[in-house]
Amino acid sequence: MTLPARPLKLPIDTDRLSLRRWTNDDHAALLDMTSRPDAVRYLPFPPRDAAATTKALEQRIGWGVPDFDADGQVLALAVEHRDTYELVGDVVLMFRTLEHRDAEIGFIFHPDHQGRGYATEACRQVLGIAFEHYGLHRVFARLDARNDASARLLARLGMRQEAHLVANEWLKGEWTDELVFAILDREYAVLSSSPPT
Repeated sequence: MTLPARPLKLPIDTDRLSLRRWTNDDHAALLDMTSRPDAVRYLPFPPRDAAATTKALEQRIGWGVPDFDADGQVLALAVEHRDTYELVGDVVLMFRTLEHRDAEIGFIFHPDHQGRGYATEACRQVLGIAFEHYGLHRVFARLDARNDASARLLARLGMRQEAHLVANEWLKGEWTDELVFAILDREYAVLSSSPPT
């Protein structure tokens, strides 16, 4: 595996957003987002209280900006609106193995900011980081099969559905189906050479 020639520099700006490191000042905004049942409905944790938010934020700050020189590292990015400085979302890239050069992308966006294309804009940038900076071979996403909005988002990013696992997870008191989406470096190269839709 060829490691990045240079460290990843943050923040990274898109047309409307800034992807940056988490700070202690983000506690109230992260709590506001992850304490809402509608925001975490399909995620593997219940709505967070202040203590759980503190722990989650400390974890994100501790992850820092990895070189991806070991398995299991995580790049966690706070997604902020460039004009209002509001925290609108959280995107993570969880590096699985150096040998296979793969990572899982995950995200949560505040319900008050959904439907504006922010998640697509931020996740598209993170895929660029994955393939262009870190030189990954494959990025995948796992989601609750009922989460139609996230499935549509992943399809917009050019990720294809690879699997539909039936009743494979016990989530919040019930057996749930899981979808797996993925994109390879060669597929990303084709997509990135044409304008986004």
